[in-house]
Parts: sequence; structure tokens; C-alpha cells
Amino acid sequence: MAYARVAAARISPGAGRLAALLPAVVLFYGIPFAFATTGGRGISGFFLSWLGTFKLFLLAAGRAPLDPSLPLLQFVCSASLPVKLPQSSTTSGKANTQGPASVPTTKILVSGAVIPFILYAYQFKEAMSRWQLLLVYAANVYLSLDLLLALVHALIHGVLGMEMEPQVDRPYLASSLRDFWGRRWNLMVPAILRPSVYGPVRSRFGEAAGVLASFLVSGLMHELIFYYMMWQPPSGDVAAFFVLHGACSVAETWWARHAGWWRPPRVVAVPLTLAFVGGTGLWLFFPAMMRGGLDELILQDFQGMVVLMEKAGRWLAGAAGPVLSTC
Repeated sequence: MAYARVAAARISPGAGRLAALLPAVVLFYGIPFAFATTGGRGISGFFLSWLGTFKLFLLAAGRAPLDPSLPLLQFVCSASLPVKLPQSSTTSGKANTQGPASVPTTKILVSGAVIPFILYAYQFKEAMSRWQLLLVYAANVYLSLDLLLALVHALIHGVLGMEMEPQVDRPYLASSLRDFWGRRWNLMVPAILRPSVYGPVRSRFGEAAGVLASFLVSGLMHELIFYYMMWQPPSGDVAAFFVLHGACSVAETWWARHAGWWRPPRVVAVPLTLAFVGGTGLWLFFPAMMRGGLDELILQDFQGMVVLMEKAGRWLAGAAGPVLSTC
């Protein structure tokens, strides 16, 4: 990223800058292969192979969030992590009256306490029905993502003194697909897809094409991350899940533009939205995890973590023994 900053500072936006940044892009797509753990491949695939490379593509075009004029630490953190750069209080002519976001300690504690029980439940998957196992997968994905983002937030906030981009905003209250994907769930993804995919496609082919292209790219990137995690060739089901939601979001927008047409009240729209997201996820999204044996891979990661902690404990005890004996 230090190289990317220097290259961008010396070369104007365009094809030349893109060519100069391609080595960093290729490296970011290759980094997940260096990890032996499923979690390491998945996290690096999300932060670097997806978000990081898309930020580099935007940098090649002279678009935010990266700027070669940023200090080196801010540039590297913004490129490699979901960091929200500090903004002037006069941005958009409005004072920034919001203080720094607090570290989500409650999320860390709750998710960290529940996930071990989910991992333990995988041992009884042979006795579960298909739908029960899919629900366990769904809970695992939601809580794991919640825990991961909370831990990254704590690291960015506590160690680097920076703030994190918005993560999730109560997705269980989504009243439409547009609300769920655009304003509530994993907000780092729409934040990077809007300028990199949606905006350029919309300007040429219209809003519907921009929405469909964004969901298609999201599906393809999810397929790539699943490949990183499970070493299984893409089945296309995950991409189909996102394309389906993109088409339904376009239809939803078309319906909403007709004044006077019936719209369900919020008390009905919320459960309908969640039922559609959950139902299609159980149909297309989570079965891809089951076929790839993601539960077994996660258990191996967890067991390796326990062994590592045991070895670290023994090493600390051995190192502290001579010190304590002299006291």
C-alpha cells in the first residue's frame, strides 16, 4: 500500500495509474492463499481481495476514499481496513456534532459467548434435520460477522485511534430489500459498490442496470471468498442468490414508484422482508456452505486456537516459573 500511494502520487488517474497499481491488486488477490486457516483466508479475502482491490480501482480513477496526499498510516489503514477517515467539521456545510463511536463491548461479549455453543452444536449435525442445520449455519454467519466487525472496530478504535465505517444497523428491522441491503446489512459492501459499480453503470444504462450489476458483482465476490475459505469450485448458487435479490430489488423499486399502489404496512413489511431473505438464503446461500464442509473447517480453526492458547499458557508458565522462584 505504501507503493500504491507513491505510484498514485506520481501518475495521473487513468490507464497508466491502473497499470502501476495492478501488482498490488494481484498481490491482494493472492494473499488469502498464504493462510492455513479458514478464518484467515475469509477475513483477508473480504478486507483485501474485495474491499482493498476495489479501493485501488477507485484510486486508479482518482476517486475516494484513497488519496495519495493522505499521511502514510491513514492511507494504509484506509486501504487495508474498513477505516472511516476523519472529516472536517465543515463538510457539507454542517457541523460534525457526533462524537467518536464507542467500542461495541456488548456485541463482543454476547457473540463471543454464543458462538462456542454453536460450534459445539455442529457435533450433533447428523441428528439434525436439513432445516435445523441451515438455521445453525445462519446463526453462525450472523454472529461471526458481528463478532469479527466488533473486534476490528475495537482494534481500529483502541490501537489506531481511528473510527470504523458503519457495519450493520439492526437488519432485523428492514422493511424492504432495498432497506436491508442498502441501509442495514454489512454496510461496508454497498459503500464500496456504489462508487465502483452502481454509479458508473447507472450513468450509462440506468438505475435498474446499476442495481443488477451491483448485486451480480457482490455475488461473484462472495463466490470468490467461499472458494478461498473452502477450496471448492464455485457452484453459482451464491451468485444466483444475489442476482435474484437484485432483480427483486429492481421490481420493488418499480412498484414503489407507482403512487396509489398498495404497500404493506411496516408491521407486515418487516416479517415479509426477513422471510424472503431467510427463505432464499436457506435455499441458495447456506447450502453452498454445507456442501463445502465449512462447519468442519471452522471446528478445525477453533481446535487449533485452543491448542495455541494451551501452548501459550504453558510457555508463560515456564517463563514465569524461574522469576517467581527468585521472589
